[in-house]
Amino acid sequence: MTDLNVLGSALQPCGTDPMTGFLRDGTCSTGPEDLGSHTVCAVVTEEFLRHQTAVGNDLVTPRPEYRFPGLVPGDRWCVVAVRWLQACDDGAAAPVVLASTHARALDVIPLEALQRHAVDVPDTIDGL
Repeated sequence: MTDLNVLGSALQPCGTDPMTGFLRDGTCSTGPEDLGSHTVCAVVTEEFLRHQTAVGNDLVTPRPEYRFPGLVPGDRWCVVAVRWLQACDDGAAAPVVLASTHARALDVIPLEALQRHAVDVPDTIDGL
């Protein structure tokens, strides 16, 4: 079964440098083992990284034991849906790549919130 994005089409890769995803496969695929729901493909910003550190989610420090390189502004990373929503509510949301954000993110985040922060808004979803 093909994973779907929030637009209802096939999930597109999020990022490979660094290699992202709960499964470290470059996509925001998810499953029952992904308790955090790493489903939002975000283009992290300095503001977002600072916010996450302030709320106890350090995304800057490398954690090799989790194959986590540490992030810098501009990296595309599959972030936890509730963490992205928390940043959004606090005015520090990172831009979102809708085509690469898993449909399961909609379990937590309204589509309208994701669309307000989208960096890949297509004219139609036919080309995705």
